[in-house]
Parts: sequence; C-alpha cells; structure tokens
Amino acid sequence: MRVRSRYKISTDGVKKILVRSTNWVGDTVMMTPSLVALKKAFPRAQITVLANPWVIPLLERHPATDRTLIIDKGKGFISSFKELARIINWLRGEGFDLAILFQNAFEAAFLAYMGRVRYIVGYDTDGRGLFLTHKVIRDRDILSVHQVEYFLELMEAMGWPVEEREPILYINDEDIKSSSLMLSSMGVGDNLFIVGLNPGAEYGSAKRWPEDRFAIIGDWAARRWGAKVLLFGSVSEKEIGAKVSNYMHTNPANMCGLTTLGQAMALIKRCNLFLTNDSGLMHVAAAFGIPMVAIFGPTDPDKTGPIGGNARIVRHTVDCSPCLKEECPSNHGCMLSIDPEEVWEGMEALKKELKI
Repeated sequence: MRVRSRYKISTDGVKKILVRSTNWVGDTVMMTPSLVALKKAFPRAQITVLANPWVIPLLERHPATDRTLIIDKGKGFISSFKELARIINWLRGEGFDLAILFQNAFEAAFLAYMGRVRYIVGYDTDGRGLFLTHKVIRDRDILSVHQVEYFLELMEAMGWPVEEREPILYINDEDIKSSSLMLSSMGVGDNLFIVGLNPGAEYGSAKRWPEDRFAIIGDWAARRWGAKVLLFGSVSEKEIGAKVSNYMHTNPANMCGLTTLGQAMALIKRCNLFLTNDSGLMHVAAAFGIPMVAIFGPTDPDKTGPIGGNARIVRHTVDCSPCLKEECPSNHGCMLSIDPEEVWEGMEALKKELKI
C-alpha cells in the first residue's frame, strides 16, 4: 500500500481527530479495531466519531471514542443540504487537526475538506482524491482481505502500529438493566440456556436462510436443550421475525423491532449460542465472543465472516457464489441446499466442543 502526500503528520501536533464512521452495523463493528489503533497512535488526542444514528450505540461507550456526533440527512434534497451545511459549520468551529475516513464515499472527504480539517486521510476512491491530504492508494491485494484488515490497512499504511485485530464492543448500564428487565418479564432466569436466532439481513433476501428452517432449529433448541429462544431483528425485519415465530410450535420471544440496538446488544450478550445469517448482528455477537453458527450464501466469509474462535460457518459452494447480489436471480441454491439437520449438527458440535 502506498500513501501520497506532501505532508508528514506529527502525533504531537494532533489534538483533535474526526473519524467518519461507516454506515452499517456490521462494517462499524469491523471498524472498531482501527479506532483502537488510532487511539494508541494519538493517545492525547480527542477522537470524535461522526456516524449515522443507527450505529451510535456501537461507538458511544467504546473507550477509543471520546465523543460521537450524529449525521442524519433525512429524506429529500433540502433536508440533506441543511444537514451537510450544519456539519460543515460545526467542523469549522471545532478546528480538527486530522480526519480519518473509514467511509469510502465522496461526501466524507468533501465534508472534511469544507470543514477545514488540516489533514485528511482515506482511501483514494470515489473520485475524492483532490480533497485528501494523505491518499492511501489501494492495491489489488487489499480488495481480497477481510473487512477488518481493510480498515486496519489505513492505519498501517500511515505507519501507525496495530496491536489488536479483533472487534470488541461495550454496552451502557441502562441497556444492560433494560435487557435484564425484559428477560425477567419473560421468566428467563440467569441460569436458563438462551439461544438467539437472527433470521434477517438488511442487505437483501439473498443472504437470508428461509424462515421455516430457522423455526425448525428454534423448536429443536427449545425441546432438546430446554432453551429459551430469542428472535432478533430490526423494525424492518418484524415480518421476518413474525414468520419464524408463527412457524414455531414452541414459544419464542420475538424481539424483532421491539428493542434499540443497544438493548439488542445486551440481549445478545446474554445468549449461550447464536444462529445467524451474514448480518450486522452476526458481527455484534462475534465481538462479544458468543458461540455462533453463521450461514453464508451469496457473500464471502473470508471477507465479511465473523472474527473469533467461537464462530462456525455453514456454507455450500455453488458456481455462482459469492455473487454479492441483494436478490437471487436464480434458484437460491447457495441457501436452499443447506438443510436444518446440517445446521443443527454444527450447533451440537459447537456446544459440545466449547462445553456450553
């Protein structure tokens, strides 16, 4: 990796750092090791993370983050223009010394440039090189590495050392308390075995294993292990959660759309085992070290798979996978060829191996 710049960044001269976060839950989780590396490279600097509102809970309690600022453009040109103008004026008032752009978009560099940030570091993508004072030029190899490493390469390309390479998340006390109250209201005690099912995936239906198969696994966990099954998902995934719940013959707790991300994080941390599609909550569970089985189809686990030793992948290789498409244009063979028995065997093996 090469860096093009006419300036050298002195760690002693940097007091205020702006980080433009990625936009999605999974990407933001995978970005956190880079935040840790940045904090260690600039231990006396204040780090402010600019992020979309739905990923803020991943960042606000993280020890590598000193402040968070929400960017929420809303809908429509006027709303977007007003928000960008607000952010630019705020940046100018703050006087940032350095901006690190983990978001690859043109807009991220434009905001930092118009906000008069002294040094701007990011990948030279999306036609934004003019606004970057330190352009990190991507080589062919970087496009084949895991997303965690993709973000960390920004740090290493700048000569900033990286010691920790696995994401770690933190939860606030309020979310811990509210999640405990939710479980208590369902009669779930501290010693009850909890299995989390995450049947959704925001990117598109191609990443989703069928709801009726999740339901089969949920029923087996309840009957064979005596587990309490929790269904996880966002507001937009309420219908998916309802389908899984309706297919089941036991009594799951359908939490889809009923929790904030912070509450979902706290509930996931209480799970003994997690079954999931490739999704943001998969990365949340992995960051907590929750034993999991992750089902992959159109995406590549080598690039976006869960990090850590407690995760197992179930994936069938087909000619068209990984296609990275939102919707399957064919017969969805990469997912439909995976049957519940195979997934259950993976969960049983993981439970036995880790002595859960």
